Amino acid sequence: QVQLVESGGELVQAGGSLRLSCAASGRTLSNYYMGWFRHPPGKEREFVAAISGRGRFTSYADSVKGRSTISRDNVKNTVYLQISSLTPEDTAAYYCAAATTGPVHVESSYTYWGQGTQVTVSS
Repeated sequence: QVQLVESGGELVQAGGSLRLSCAASGRTLSNYYMGWFRHPPGKEREFVAAISGRGRFTSYADSVKGRSTISRDNVKNTVYLQISSLTPEDTAAYYCAAATTGPVHVESSYTYWGQGTQVTVSS
């Protein structure tokens, strides 16, 4: 079992930035791909970014590419998502998830999920 707890979500103004954190416990995080997904209001949950077990491989959705960075610290068992140039379209509940295999942009690849952290971007 892997327990995931997200934090860092808050209300921010458009143009601002945030760093979300996902703290893991239960198993060695380096064994897992880690992904971030988001669930905007009125829409389906969507892939945001993913990172391989040792951080050598990353993948981003087009909607955040170039303004976001996913990273991980396997010593702290924590994964981060930094997003800048936020717009109201980034408003969503953000979830981190752990997978043992890909494809990393597909929800069904992920076995463990956190409870989410809310990001609200005001215009």
